[in-house]
Amino acid sequence: MAEVASDSAGNGGDGPTDQVLVLRAQSGDYQAFDRLVTRHRGKIYAMIVNMIHNDADAWDLAQDAFVKAWKALPKFENRAKFSTWLFRISHNVVYDWMRKKKIKSEGELDDHMLDSSKIDSTARTAPKIPARPDEQLAQNERREEIENALSQLSDEHRETILLREVQGMEYTEVADIMQCSKGTVMSRLFYARKKLQTLLKP
Repeated sequence: MAEVASDSAGNGGDGPTDQVLVLRAQSGDYQAFDRLVTRHRGKIYAMIVNMIHNDADAWDLAQDAFVKAWKALPKFENRAKFSTWLFRISHNVVYDWMRKKKIKSEGELDDHMLDSSKIDSTARTAPKIPARPDEQLAQNERREEIENALSQLSDEHRETILLREVQGMEYTEVADIMQCSKGTVMSRLFYARKKLQTLLKP
């Protein structure tokens, strides 16, 4: 199978593009898929842990998402964006798990960190937080406020905020991942922002 992109194009010079790695992985190259995992696991883990607020379960679900991605890879059409496809698989894994655990949308979440910028994309699980004690205290207090506010949103509104505001995705990408219309994404985002603004007032 011919590679349709150069090794460095579209990836900030950080090795082959996702498209190239996907083609290699689809041809049975396990190392290529491992590079895809290494490249995307930080954001996938950050998304999942911010949804379910449990480190151990989040890592297990991230692993499950990558296993499902590997199994489904032969069917992946490389015209699509690999990261969006991977987030959609992760979305389904999380919601399946939540249904099985019967986790409600409010009042049953543990307090954990919400700050994807602190997630080391090369780490297996651990967020990196290099800060002075006084800075860390202020950050922890603010994160607790954000966590409390997010825990009062529905699962759908919380995920929409995380994908759009934390992961920085386009509306169309969020709609693809959550399997809804762009209008629904915009509506959920409007409601979630309005609710958070009310909850996070000084």
